[in-house]
Amino acid sequence: MLRQAIIPLAGLGTRLLPLSSVMPKELLPINGKPNLEYLLEECIQAGIKEFIFIISKNKEAIKKYFFNDDFYKKILKKKKDKKIFEAYKSIKKYQKMIKFVYQNKPKGTGDAILKCKKFIKSSHFAMLFPDDLIIKRNCTKEMIKLHNRTNGSIISSKKVNKKDVSRYGILSIKNKKKNYFQIKDVVEKPSINKSPSNYAIIGRYILPRKILIKLKNLKPGQGGEVHITDAIKQLIDDGEKFYANIFKGKYLDCGTLSGYIKSGIEISKDQK
Repeated sequence: MLRQAIIPLAGLGTRLLPLSSVMPKELLPINGKPNLEYLLEECIQAGIKEFIFIISKNKEAIKKYFFNDDFYKKILKKKKDKKIFEAYKSIKKYQKMIKFVYQNKPKGTGDAILKCKKFIKSSHFAMLFPDDLIIKRNCTKEMIKLHNRTNGSIISSKKVNKKDVSRYGILSIKNKKKNYFQIKDVVEKPSINKSPSNYAIIGRYILPRKILIKLKNLKPGQGGEVHITDAIKQLIDDGEKFYANIFKGKYLDCGTLSGYIKSGIEISKDQK
């Protein structure tokens, strides 16, 4: 049973400067709460019981956000405010579910996953990127359902305009069904002419524990980083079955300043 999710949080957040210069981008509020909490809620509703946060020494504020008991206790001792108590209670419920690992040098998502090795217990685990929010449908729940049905690894995908394929990792299609297809290959940021489809990867994965072996043996790629896409390609070549879940919700990219602003507006509309 899939019960663990990795959330990489060690990135510098340069696309959200100057906001991210004083606060980790994952804690920036969207309609009253950090985007990170939206991911946790999505996962918990899907049955996830444990989270592994990958942070850096520069992201200690994330740890403090969830484990700031002394602050709340001092406030509540002076001021018995129901709102503050409910806020504290809401945060505290996550404490037993979260483990932290550190990635202090930006060596890529593949390296980040390797840092979690001792905590990964089952044959598969989920991984979510905090820049990608999905509303209106629970993407993680859909992916776990497809994983249980196929016993395979899952990548969430959305259809994009052909002119935009060079911005994404693009999936090559095999045996397409109504809501999913088997993945034949993954092509990172192809040109329009060389793109195998217009189905793009978004930040949700269900990955096999055996990917750790591939990542350990991978040489750093572009930018001196260990890329998860390279390990996925190797697994597919070895016969590991990967499927794309074609999600039906609304995708929000809150990793840029304009996207962050739009995300707040969209979530506000959705919650009315």
